[in-house]
Amino acid sequence: MAELFQHLVNNLGYVIVITFFISRFKGFRQIIIKEKFKAADMVLLAVIFGTFGIMGTYVGIDVNGAIANTRNIGIMVGGILCGPFVGIVSSMIAAVHRIAIDIGGITAIPCAISTVVGGVLSGIIYKRAKLKNRWVWGLGGGILLESLSMLLILIMSKPFDTAYQIVKDIYIPMMMVNGGGIAIVILMIENIFEEQEEIGAKQSKLALEIANMTLPYFRDINPKSLENVCKIIKEKVGADAVAITDNDTVRAHVGLGDDHHIEGQNILTHATEDVIRLGKVSVLQRPSEIGCSHPDCPLRSAIVVPLKEQDSVIGALKIYYGKENAVLQSSIILAQGLSQLISTQMELSKIEKLRGMATRAELKALQAQINPHFMFNALNTIVSFIRIDPDKARALIIDLSTYLRHNIGSDEQLVDIKKEMEHVNAYVKIEQARFGDKLSVVWDIDDDIDIKIPSFLIQPLVENSIKHGILKGAGFGTVRINAKKTPEGVVVSIEDDGMGISKDVIDCIYSGAESSRTDKGGIGLSNVHNRIRLMYGKGVTIERLPKGTRISFVVK
Repeated sequence: MAELFQHLVNNLGYVIVITFFISRFKGFRQIIIKEKFKAADMVLLAVIFGTFGIMGTYVGIDVNGAIANTRNIGIMVGGILCGPFVGIVSSMIAAVHRIAIDIGGITAIPCAISTVVGGVLSGIIYKRAKLKNRWVWGLGGGILLESLSMLLILIMSKPFDTAYQIVKDIYIPMMMVNGGGIAIVILMIENIFEEQEEIGAKQSKLALEIANMTLPYFRDINPKSLENVCKIIKEKVGADAVAITDNDTVRAHVGLGDDHHIEGQNILTHATEDVIRLGKVSVLQRPSEIGCSHPDCPLRSAIVVPLKEQDSVIGALKIYYGKENAVLQSSIILAQGLSQLISTQMELSKIEKLRGMATRAELKALQAQINPHFMFNALNTIVSFIRIDPDKARALIIDLSTYLRHNIGSDEQLVDIKKEMEHVNAYVKIEQARFGDKLSVVWDIDDDIDIKIPSFLIQPLVENSIKHGILKGAGFGTVRINAKKTPEGVVVSIEDDGMGISKDVIDCIYSGAESSRTDKGGIGLSNVHNRIRLMYGKGVTIERLPKGTRISFVVK
């Protein structure tokens, strides 16, 4: 028995060595780490582990007409790691071989049956066992399978005395070697998964570093910013070239091939067109797979991953190498992570741009919405002063021109608060000229305020206080315009002693309901509230006073 045990241990050593070398093959590693196997993958794995079983039979030793072997190691490992299909098919391959090389042998049939049972058992373990303890299940399954095999020999093999002697001689060595061998081989192959997790963690960290470095360039996407993104990726990944495309043209290309892969020109590689059309990652290890139409293209291998907006492909990220077969599994993982991050950043950039466009459009609408009654009344007021007070009329014309120039011509999103106050002052002077002593305006502005605020922000609030506070109230009153420096920022407030704003309107403004609109133009107080909220995170604060209303906001 000791000699048999030593022989089986030697055979196990061969299995371990072969497993080590096979686990180093890139093709095997790429298949075994997949979360879901294709049909071709499963057939290939079944053949590989079935061959393991055949080898275990071939290197076995004859014991009273039986073959003490390590056949079941390959079968059990294949099923436990790769699923029922691989376990059962590989067991059938090994079982047929076992019968074929020993037709009529005393243990041929029971051993073949137990081998197939081993394939079924390994499939059950695959479904039941957790990833981290499959080797334990393999050890127990191997012991159980060898016990079943010995029982079948006792039941089916004749004469019984010979069968009994065979079981007596080989049971313990085969149970120990095969059970332990299954556990060892599982641990060796599972090391691939652990290495893959470590690689994945490193690549995820690298992807996040790249995302952090490229983030500023996605705030304003243009050919130059995308070129900088490609430079960063190329340097961090160690690639020979990196490119970003939309669905038709090259948006940026940095590195090898930049003499013919040029920004703004059509995509030259068939592989990129296929990735955009199919929306799937493509790993290209030879120039013929890349399919560049340029005859002297130096690009030899590449990863091309789609960039997506929701479910639609909007372009591709391409990482190129100057050597064939240079794409590693780690590079694929990194490229996929980068494509997701870049897709997200591009989508966020687009959303931000659309939001900015909407804000500017709303601002333009507000600027263009000059109440014709205001213009008519302002001109009438100027005409009335021309005869009785020409100097006053001249000053009002200047105020109106200042108001109109700011109202129509301002394209700036941020303006100096002093410039904004000039606009407000021009509006106030025109209104005071109209209403005389009925309208009083008190200014309280800190002299040392030096900040920029969103354009056209304060005047609508002052107009709101005059039109909806004072004029709709007693018809006379005071508007207070304040701007004070505080630890939180500059607090701007507009206060009137008019009729006061209703709670319903306040609720509508805070909720964003359409009824919060203050005039038929659909813009006004709610517009200012939304713009301040988008810019600073918090909109206006509306307070109902014992007499009148105070509207304030903080510029950080």
